[in-house]
Amino acid sequence: MRLGNLHRALLALLLPALLATGCVSEPGAGSTDGASGDEIRVGVLHSLSGTMAISEVTVRDAELLAVEELNAAGGVLGKKLVPVVEDGASDWPTFAEKAQKLISQDRVAAVFGGWTSASRKAMLPVFERNKALLWYPVQYEGLESSPYIFYTGATTNQQIVPALDYLASQGKKRMFLVGSDYVFPRTANKIIKAYAAAKGIEVLGEEYTPLGHTEYSTLVNKISDARPDAVFNTLNGDSNVAFFKQLRGSGITAGTTPVVSVSVAEEEVRGIGPENIAGHLVAWNYYQTTRTPANESFVKAFKAKYGADKVTSDPMEAGYNAVKLWAEAVKKAGTAEVEAVRQASGGIALDAPEGRTTIHGDNQHVAKTARIGVVQPDGQIREVWASDGPIEPDPYLKGYDWASGLS
Repeated sequence: MRLGNLHRALLALLLPALLATGCVSEPGAGSTDGASGDEIRVGVLHSLSGTMAISEVTVRDAELLAVEELNAAGGVLGKKLVPVVEDGASDWPTFAEKAQKLISQDRVAAVFGGWTSASRKAMLPVFERNKALLWYPVQYEGLESSPYIFYTGATTNQQIVPALDYLASQGKKRMFLVGSDYVFPRTANKIIKAYAAAKGIEVLGEEYTPLGHTEYSTLVNKISDARPDAVFNTLNGDSNVAFFKQLRGSGITAGTTPVVSVSVAEEEVRGIGPENIAGHLVAWNYYQTTRTPANESFVKAFKAKYGADKVTSDPMEAGYNAVKLWAEAVKKAGTAEVEAVRQASGGIALDAPEGRTTIHGDNQHVAKTARIGVVQPDGQIREVWASDGPIEPDPYLKGYDWASGLS
């Protein structure tokens, strides 16, 4: 596995605390196939409280829907899936603690969970030391791979780079960067600045605020004074509600200064209020409006289970896909045992709601179609651009000369 300097620093800080509290056990201690009689236990670990709950509750719901559908079809290897749900509480040490519980106490076959890169990096050493599997469903900053993590959300060349290419194609040459103050936004903006330097794009400002931050008047004034062609937004969680409301209140509009967001999907639009974000851009791989046969069935099933007023979104669809892809790997392996599932996973494909997606065996990411959308007044997202087909994952950006040295 290749680790960046930031990743190594985080691990160095995290591991002593985990060892002291017993959150990390000896390698392989928790490894299991999760089976007990006619059941296979699986973990579901998301923030059900705190600042990230606005985004993560719906991902949990989608993963539970996938479990329900698999059970209705006879289970996996003839065994019923039993989900064990835990709350990461928007706190990365809690994610590490709950991951260890799911592995060593509940002895689950796999865990589906996380959102922020801080939560993922906190969990990574737990899964690696225990030789257990985490299926991580959210787009992230790339520059990482682990033999014990499957990444079913987009990596950088499947979301951030296509978003930058789209802005450049629209003549946007002056950008302002806004993000939450943690791993994903800071690393994403490092990549964005390297892209900008190579493409002749001027970065006029780069500002970060803590997760859960709600006072954006000073930042909005900086954006207004800088007069960028576009704002690239990597804020996460309910901070987006305050940011877009205050942006609109200042008179900045999508017509004059479009914001492109990579962590705002349909569920977040509901919380922000469509009237505050309509016309602005988002970059994802799936929207509720994506036209595939599988998506029609997915949206119908989700609304039937959780309510006609509920919306689907990219991260929840990637979480749903994760459960289904894991199940296919288990079937191919003939067992839910971790190493067998890993070995069987390469090349497994799914006709998912987003379209065809395939696990890349070497880096355990998936091929995904990139899509740019515009938020509509009704809260839905209209696709305005898509890649020609699924983009192969390139988490270390090896295919881009301008990215040399980033990892």
